[in-house]
Amino acid sequence: MKILAIDSSARPASVAIIDDDKLLSECFVNNSLTHSRTLLVMADNALKQADLTFDDIDAFAVNNGPGSFTGIRIGVSLVKGLAFERGKKCAPVSTLESIVYNFRFDNCSVCAVMDARCNQVYTALFRCENGKVIRSSPDEAMSIEELAVKLKNVKGRIYLAGDGADVCFDKLSSSVEIIKPDERLIYQNAYSVAAAALTENYFIDSSELVPSYLRLPQAERELKAKSNK
Repeated sequence: MKILAIDSSARPASVAIIDDDKLLSECFVNNSLTHSRTLLVMADNALKQADLTFDDIDAFAVNNGPGSFTGIRIGVSLVKGLAFERGKKCAPVSTLESIVYNFRFDNCSVCAVMDARCNQVYTALFRCENGKVIRSSPDEAMSIEELAVKLKNVKGRIYLAGDGADVCFDKLSSSVEIIKPDERLIYQNAYSVAAAALTENYFIDSSELVPSYLRLPQAERELKAKSNK
């Protein structure tokens, strides 16, 4: 099964194409250009590298959140369009889960953490065992203090991964047995999106694909706070 996967959940963006468990091609950028300018170009380049066309792709996958509101919206919209035009299925993958797929061949506990600003993180707990990723908690937005309480109930060492790993490590390492893994494993990427989609069989109709933000955008939160005064 050939899958074209996209990650645009943070400032970096990536596109990967797999054929079952084999990585055929991968493109990555981390620059000041918007995802709306780079993603389709990257997808075209990844296809050329693999000597394929969009019509050769069996399904599409994307990180549908949490993460950058704009980035998630652009990635989901692109995948919806590509899948709908060709009558193909697509897979929504949790950004937090895709991070943990970097560890799936280790036997370990992983706490995926993304910086949600204002001393909050997007987070979820997972267990990796013999190539399988087992979810221990849902995707949630919470304060770092709340996360500290939650992690105290997890037995053994815990890997911290995601763009919130540094700030969480600094604040939690004195009270929780946590480990920062190798830099190459910390961040989400399109290859892990494709691997999660294929392994978990997340495929749905393109009309069902929607973002999962976990909380309202800042402008809406501020408006709601004003209306409640």
